[in-house]
Amino acid sequence: MPLTDRRPGLRVGLLLTPPMLWLGVAYLAALGALLISSLWTQNDFTGTIERAWTTENFKTLLTVEVYRTITLRTIGIAALVTLVDAVLAFPIALYMAKIASPRVQRLMVIAVLMPLWASYLVKAYAWRGMLSADGPVAWIASPFGLHSPGYGLPAVIITLSYLWLPYMILPVYAGLERVPDSLFEASADLGGGAWTTIRRVVLPMAFPAIVAGSIFTFSLSLGDYITVKIVGGTSQLLGNVVYDNQGAANNLPFAAAVATVPIVVMVVYLALARRTGALENL
Repeated sequence: MPLTDRRPGLRVGLLLTPPMLWLGVAYLAALGALLISSLWTQNDFTGTIERAWTTENFKTLLTVEVYRTITLRTIGIAALVTLVDAVLAFPIALYMAKIASPRVQRLMVIAVLMPLWASYLVKAYAWRGMLSADGPVAWIASPFGLHSPGYGLPAVIITLSYLWLPYMILPVYAGLERVPDSLFEASADLGGGAWTTIRRVVLPMAFPAIVAGSIFTFSLSLGDYITVKIVGGTSQLLGNVVYDNQGAANNLPFAAAVATVPIVVMVVYLALARRTGALENL
């Protein structure tokens, strides 16, 4: 490729370097401040923050049973929301990428994006109304002898799955669009049925895109606390522990220590996702 062909991209890269560098510094500085704060402690009598180095906050996280339970619950719910979104998103994205006409494809992309234009709180409170004891879900389920799940962990999983579903559909759709149509024809010529083609051809090629989408759904679920407040009943996740400790309890060091748990989990998750090539699909 001639050098002149590369110059526009080079100039764009040089223009974007200072803003990206500034964002990186600001992000790393915030993480550094968070880590330093987590090594401080709060005076039990006066409630003031004592800037003395200690690992007591992390010892509390590891030794107190309730925090271990909340951590495992948070990771489990984030993983389950990711699984539900992947199961729902794959057939939708496959239809959009390989079956729908160009006009229907554009309409479906708009339909997927439209929920993102609505307020987070509006959507969460809409699900609170739907899942109430006398809401639409209970009304539909009552003829079958069923009832609404009410408020609790099932409601949290349903609401989070709805909220983050577009973030799974779009990467999977982009990944499936890159799958050559000739592979479908080759599979059919070799006697592969629809399910065999999906299982042995489409899924392996779409897997990095699914993992890329899971980064969004998993990380957003891992740090969410508002949905739990609205539809979670008495349940708590790590985000609620952080919120309560930096709010009513005013224990900022312990809140900072709890906040490092999702960060560590996501660092491990991103390291595993990188091995699948998923980051190239973002």
